[in-house]
Amino acid sequence: MRVALVVPGSIETLSGGFAYDRALVASLREAGDTVEVVSVPWRRYPFGLVDSLSPTPLSPSLADADLILADELAHPALLRLSSEAPVVALVHHLRCDESEGVRAALAGTLERRFLARCDAAVCTSHATASSVETRAPTLPTHVAPPADTQFDPAVTRAFVSERAREDPFRVAFVGNLVPRKEVLTLLDALAGLDDSTPWRATLVGPHPDDVYRRRVERRIRRRGLGESVRLAGELPTEEVAAALRESHVFAMPSSHEGFGIAYLEAMGFGLPVVAAASGGASDLVDAETGVLVAPGDADAVRDALDGFASDRTALEAAGHAALARYRAHPSWAETTRECRAFLRGVGEGARRKQPAEGHA
Repeated sequence: MRVALVVPGSIETLSGGFAYDRALVASLREAGDTVEVVSVPWRRYPFGLVDSLSPTPLSPSLADADLILADELAHPALLRLSSEAPVVALVHHLRCDESEGVRAALAGTLERRFLARCDAAVCTSHATASSVETRAPTLPTHVAPPADTQFDPAVTRAFVSERAREDPFRVAFVGNLVPRKEVLTLLDALAGLDDSTPWRATLVGPHPDDVYRRRVERRIRRRGLGESVRLAGELPTEEVAAALRESHVFAMPSSHEGFGIAYLEAMGFGLPVVAAASGGASDLVDAETGVLVAPGDADAVRDALDGFASDRTALEAAGHAALARYRAHPSWAETTRECRAFLRGVGEGARRKQPAEGHA
């Protein structure tokens, strides 16, 4: 099968979504498929529309492909994509689900048009698939969750039990410092923790939004958190692993995550997760493995963290459940095997359909 994967910008971009794309490409190639990566400019949303107006074909690879796999992030550039090959949307999450007001309405309109052009969709979570099906009810969807390809935690239940009794209480966050990750909500929650319990928090990840980074730094100063909160920035994998291994709880109350690979990775270290109940977090987080809160609810995040800090038996039990959830999660080999079967089915269905349409 000859596959053309269309992505915005470089597929080497550091993010969970692009890591997923790279792993899928590697798996398809390992299975014997030919995969050509086609890049479209990554412009400020929704200015990629200018690329959809260009009469120049995106790439000769699209004409030769048996199937076009289009990362949904590139949808503004693909609204007028013309291809005889079937087009499958690769949806990490819909932009309209993470936006509000006019921006959400615009994204929703453009994404409906894009999905109407597609023959099927591969989604990273059941929540994302449900959102796609709401906007394109007849579109076949397949859920292909990512797996942890970054770490090999080698964490045991005994280690989780021993760590749960340690002080100070330690909170980890791993993700880009951007508004969608609700870092300010987390900081407000940390500022309200019970003073009787000593705690520390480590926030790991790049700072791509300078304006938001300055807001985060101001909030830390204003809340008097300078001695307790560490902005570690982007770290090598082994240092991220060390930060997770020594923590007690993972907290990233994002306003929306298509899946949230960081949640799964944290569970591999036996960390209960505090996340917002919007998007794919609900595929992983439940009352046993952590706490789901309403987006933007700093008080609920504080209460969840206080609960774990004050009840180490509950912390231990949730850590064990998180570790078990991680171990039960489908491997990347399982995910890609089923995804490849779905893609081949879409391609074969399109080939069977073409003669009938031509005869008619």
